[in-house]
Amino acid sequence: MKSPSSAADRQQSLLAPYLQLLVPLVLAHMLQSVGGLLDGLWVARLLGITGVAAISSFFPVFFVILSVIIGLSAAVSVLVGQAWGAGDFRAVRRVAGTALCVAFVLGLALALAALTGAEPLMRLLGTPPDILHEATSYARTVLVAMPLTFTLWTCMALSRGAGDPQSPLWAILAATGVGAVATPVLVSGWGGLPALGAAGAAASSIVAQCVASGVLLGRWVRARHPLLADGLRSRDVRFDLATGTRMMRIGVPASLQMLSMALAEVVLLGLVNRHGSTVTAAYGAATQLLSWIQFPAMCVGIAAAILSAHVIGAGRSHRVPAVIRCGLALNAGVTTLFALAGSLMAPAALRLFLHDPASLEVAVGMLRTVAWSVVLLGWSNVLNGALRASGIVLLPTALGMLAILAVELPAAWVLESRLGLPGLWWAYPAGFGAMLILHSACAAAHWRVRSRAVRVAAA
Repeated sequence: MKSPSSAADRQQSLLAPYLQLLVPLVLAHMLQSVGGLLDGLWVARLLGITGVAAISSFFPVFFVILSVIIGLSAAVSVLVGQAWGAGDFRAVRRVAGTALCVAFVLGLALALAALTGAEPLMRLLGTPPDILHEATSYARTVLVAMPLTFTLWTCMALSRGAGDPQSPLWAILAATGVGAVATPVLVSGWGGLPALGAAGAAASSIVAQCVASGVLLGRWVRARHPLLADGLRSRDVRFDLATGTRMMRIGVPASLQMLSMALAEVVLLGLVNRHGSTVTAAYGAATQLLSWIQFPAMCVGIAAAILSAHVIGAGRSHRVPAVIRCGLALNAGVTTLFALAGSLMAPAALRLFLHDPASLEVAVGMLRTVAWSVVLLGWSNVLNGALRASGIVLLPTALGMLAILAVELPAAWVLESRLGLPGLWWAYPAGFGAMLILHSACAAAHWRVRSRAVRVAAA
């Protein structure tokens, strides 16, 4: 396996390294979305509305946990990317050891808390009494598996940061296939197995994650990955306090920004709900399709962070602006194509979820209003990813949260009062546009100061 720093240093164009990261990342996100959709369809078909409600009642907790996982993954990708770009495999293993320790401890804490705290948690969330038992079983099963979940996501982040996004893709492909088969078996108890109900969907996820872990580890072994070159018994594979501190400085702000975005969605959903169930259904269907349009916008930001970390680790920080420019151009092309395809296919695709003409019209209007602004989000993600890799974390995070809480949400209230329902949809472009402006100003200021420092040092 070649060090990706060689690709970043020697190739005239950064397009090939970008695509080597971006394509597997987008495909992996698509597979995860398909897996979630299949699980939902099986639960709806086999358990009906009560099963769907039991799983949905856990979503607020899931979003918080997902924010933590994404923050940790972002930090791991940057730190291992810098070590990998420098060709310092001891540092790679040190980051890996620290990340795995942090991931396992966080997962274990959640698992232990779930043993006695799952039911009180679901009561606190206001779960209806008729689904409390089913929801508690599902929540407990999901939370008990958190050590595995955190560890698997961390290993995939390590692999991507080390320039190998293909292994996580194959792992997720295997998990999706296994989950599609295991979910109906465990939910309904086919083949003499006990029927687990909603908890069967969570148990299916555990089985799928075990398979994914095996696939990922198997590919590492076959590729003689440096993480395994000296065996996991290497003294470098251990918790390192300094590395852990750097990890928290990157991961915690990233998690907070994810939480602020989730909070904004909750507030917007509350505004949408005031317009009745028809609009709520349209909003839910449109956001499903929008998530697919957002895949390249999210993934190009991840790729920008990893490639920036590689060139910084290799001692070629002056190449980061080139990484940014290539990422901005790639986002403009790929995300625009996704947005255009989504807009053109919106009526046909949304009919899979909506049969009422009124709700279909609302959903199409929302999607076509918001889709183009996802390009702005992608540009912002590229800048944010490069800044994160450069060690600038708190300010971009604060600016992103400012755009969400001080622009997007107020815009929703103001525009709804003036334009009616369409005003809610225009809040998304307003928020994404504000985020792009703020992150652009932050990036420009950072590189201006850095260039001045380099000139002074050279003089």
